[in-house]
Amino acid sequence: MVNVGIVGATGLIGQTFLKVMEERKFPVNNLYLFASSKSKGKKITFNNKEYEVEELNENSFDKPIDIALFSAGGTISKKYAPLAKEKGIIVVDNSSAWRMEPWVPLIVPEVNKEAVEKHQGIISNPNCSTIQSVIPLKPLHDKYGLKRVVFSTYQSVSGSGLSGLMDLEKGLTSTYHNKYPHPIAFNVLPHIDDFLDNGYTKEEMKMIEETKKILNDPNIKITATTVRVPVRYGHAVSANIELGKPFELEDVYDLLSNFEGIEVLDDPANNVYPMPILAEGKDKVYVGRIRRDFSVENGLNIWIVADNCRKGAATNTIQIAELLINRRF
Repeated sequence: MVNVGIVGATGLIGQTFLKVMEERKFPVNNLYLFASSKSKGKKITFNNKEYEVEELNENSFDKPIDIALFSAGGTISKKYAPLAKEKGIIVVDNSSAWRMEPWVPLIVPEVNKEAVEKHQGIISNPNCSTIQSVIPLKPLHDKYGLKRVVFSTYQSVSGSGLSGLMDLEKGLTSTYHNKYPHPIAFNVLPHIDDFLDNGYTKEEMKMIEETKKILNDPNIKITATTVRVPVRYGHAVSANIELGKPFELEDVYDLLSNFEGIEVLDDPANNVYPMPILAEGKDKVYVGRIRRDFSVENGLNIWIVADNCRKGAATNTIQIAELLINRRF
């Protein structure tokens, strides 16, 4: 049994942390919930016991916490994760704040769980679209090598939290938009996170750099276009892949079907393929539309769908915490 702190406990992912922990029977002894001042005193039920949310401050980690799960944004993580680390608490952070720090492991348990052994008090949970993408890329990388990957994403509004969901809900009957620069209802925005000087968005660069780090291969050529679509839950990714060796499609089917965390849904003749509506509330990564790209040697197209709030965020974080427990921190 471990003592757990959750930073951002009242947010969309914080709430999903608790739901996943209940489902997976995570061995919680004492639970401490932290959020901003506006949520102080709010009551949250976990495992049939009521907990009161505390305001996050510099003294929050004086408590006997073993593992702290963060999902409150990069600014909060940059400020408070080091404070927790100084107290001997292991932080699993869901923001982008620490992901590309060389000393911070960036972990998807199905792909690189051994990296947990190298932690120095902070572990990063990757970007939601990266998580679901690297899982099918891993067995392909191991068997054939990856020369180049082109990501095109179709990302749901829950990737922006409750405010993104509100933009979609209110926008269905008006031109309301608050989170996004334009209405998202009945629209598509090729704009996730801030634009950089190179013309890419931060989200696109996250996918590029995080994929290389997780697969431990800086030589893969990767590009990405990330797009927000009017879907509540579930991200979809089109991955156009140039493999390093020739392949047979049957072998690719078998490789993906037998890899941990993947369910292949690929029967186009019967309209069977992964969709966000099928992935919502589940922890699998769904792969379909598996076919050759005839325009390039050893080319392959796959379509990848997962629930961004679960496997793309909360479930992956809890799985990392389970790795820590299994090795007793």
